[in-house]
Amino acid sequence: MSESDAKATSLRKAGEFRWEGVEHRPYKDEDSAPFKAISRQALFSDPRLLAELRYFEIEPGGFSTLERHEHMHAVMVLRGRGHCLVGAEVHALEPHDLVTIEPWTWHQFRASDRAPLGFLCLVNAARDRPQLPSAQDFAGLRANPAVAAFLDGYAEAELVR
Repeated sequence: MSESDAKATSLRKAGEFRWEGVEHRPYKDEDSAPFKAISRQALFSDPRLLAELRYFEIEPGGFSTLERHEHMHAVMVLRGRGHCLVGAEVHALEPHDLVTIEPWTWHQFRASDRAPLGFLCLVNAARDRPQLPSAQDFAGLRANPAVAAFLDGYAEAELVR
């Protein structure tokens, strides 16, 4: 592709963690999986790169879906604080932290109760459908005391389908 054929696209900041021309959307369909108070913006998606860069924002006390899938994630926290579950480990999150989520690894992100948690997420453009934990998977996760403490405060019915 010649330089004259290439089209440069830039997104301009339209507000605090919003970009002009980028739709601010719900995280997922309401009935697709358990989650609370989270939104997404697809900032970049180009089939030539085979990747998509998205910005997620979890409101205070909110959380993403507890799930796993074949594709991996690269996550960078931009603002706020919270915690994430990656496999059998729970990590505190703050701005500029980087998190890699390997394929088929259970994961979930949670915002603190005081401020939103905002992060960039780089994933494959073509992604597989997430798997939700069964009751047996959930029990296995809870066998680890650190994971059980992370999951406490949320009814199993909120996290398992």
